[in-house]
Amino acid sequence: MNKQNESYIVLALMSGTSLDGLDISCIQFKVYEGKWHYSVIYATTLAYSNEVLQLLATIETANGADLIEAHFKYGHYLGDQAINFINRNNLKGIDFIASHGHTIFHQPNKQFTFQLGHGAAIAARSKNTVISDFRSIDVALNGQGAPLVPIGDRLLYGEYNACINLGGIANISYENNGERIGFDICAVNMAMNHLCQTELQLSYDKNGDLAKSGKLNLALFKELNSLPFFNMLPPKSLGKESVFNELIPLLDKATIPVQDKLNTLCRHIADRTHESITNANLLGPILFTGGGALNNFLMHCIKEKVPHAYRPDRITIDYKEAIIFGLLGVLRFREEKNCLSGVTGARLDSIGGSIFLPPCHSQ
Repeated sequence: MNKQNESYIVLALMSGTSLDGLDISCIQFKVYEGKWHYSVIYATTLAYSNEVLQLLATIETANGADLIEAHFKYGHYLGDQAINFINRNNLKGIDFIASHGHTIFHQPNKQFTFQLGHGAAIAARSKNTVISDFRSIDVALNGQGAPLVPIGDRLLYGEYNACINLGGIANISYENNGERIGFDICAVNMAMNHLCQTELQLSYDKNGDLAKSGKLNLALFKELNSLPFFNMLPPKSLGKESVFNELIPLLDKATIPVQDKLNTLCRHIADRTHESITNANLLGPILFTGGGALNNFLMHCIKEKVPHAYRPDRITIDYKEAIIFGLLGVLRFREEKNCLSGVTGARLDSIGGSIFLPPCHSQ
C-alpha cells in the first residue's frame, strides 16, 4: 500500500461506553487540494449478545489473567464481525481496519487507559491490517487521551462552529484562535441507560418519552451540577470510573420516580452543554450527533438553551465517531498527527495507533 494514497477504503469499528452495540462502518476517504472528504459505503450497528454484554460490563473487576484473556477474546470477536460484514456486503479493496476497542479503564491522572480488543486478534481473524490502541501514546505524553475526535471535527466538519457528540459521555470541540479545543462535558447515555436498565428493566428511554413524562427535581439538579468535574478547566476527560463513583450514586439514592430522574438528568445535560458553549462564546450552527441526539426530549431541552443546535442526517448522527476513528486510522497510516496536544494537554502532538499486519499467506 502507498502511504500517500489520495483515496482509502477503511472499515471502522466503534464500541461506546453506553454499551448499545458495535458500530461498523465502511468509509471511503479522499483528499484533494489539501481537504479531506468522505462517503459512507455501508454502516450498521450490531447489538451485543448477552455473553458479550456481560463480558464488557463486568471485566473491569476481573483478575489480570482474565482481563488479558478477554482482551484477545473480544479482539477475535471484533475480527469475526469485521470479516462477516465484509463478506455480507461483498466489500472489496479494504485498506485496513481501524478499531477503537471498548474502553474498560480510563485514568489519565494515573497515566493509563485501556481499550479492550487486541489488534493482533482482530488482524488474525479478519486477515486484514488493523490499526488500534489510539489513546495510549497521548496518555504516555501526560495527556488525557480524550477526546480524540476534535481533529476529525476540524478536518471533516469544519463548517460548524462546534461539534458536540452525545454518546455515553458528551464531548465538544471547536476552534479558538486557530487552535482546536476539545473536552468532555458530562455523562449522557451512560447515566440515562443505567436508570432505565436498573429501575425499569428497559435498554434505554426511546425518544426520551419517559423523561418527557417526568418533572424537574431541583435538589437533584443542583447535586448533579455541583460535581467536582464541572469545576475543572480543560483539558479534561471523564472516565467511566468517575461517572459510576460520583454521578450514578446521586441518581440511585434519589427517592423520586425514575421519570423525574430522567427529566432532571436531561436538563442537567442541557445545562452543562449550554455552559460549555457560553463559556467559549460560540455562535452559529453547532452540530449534535451520537445516540443522545436521537432523544427528542433531550434535544428539546438543549434547543431551549442552544437555539442554533443542528441535528444532521441519521448516518452522521449514528456513525460520526466511527467515521472519525476511520480517519484517525488513515492519518496514522500516513504517519501524520492524529492527536492534538491542545485538546488533551499532552506535552506534544502525536501519531496514535498500533499497526498489526495480517498473517502472511503461504507461497
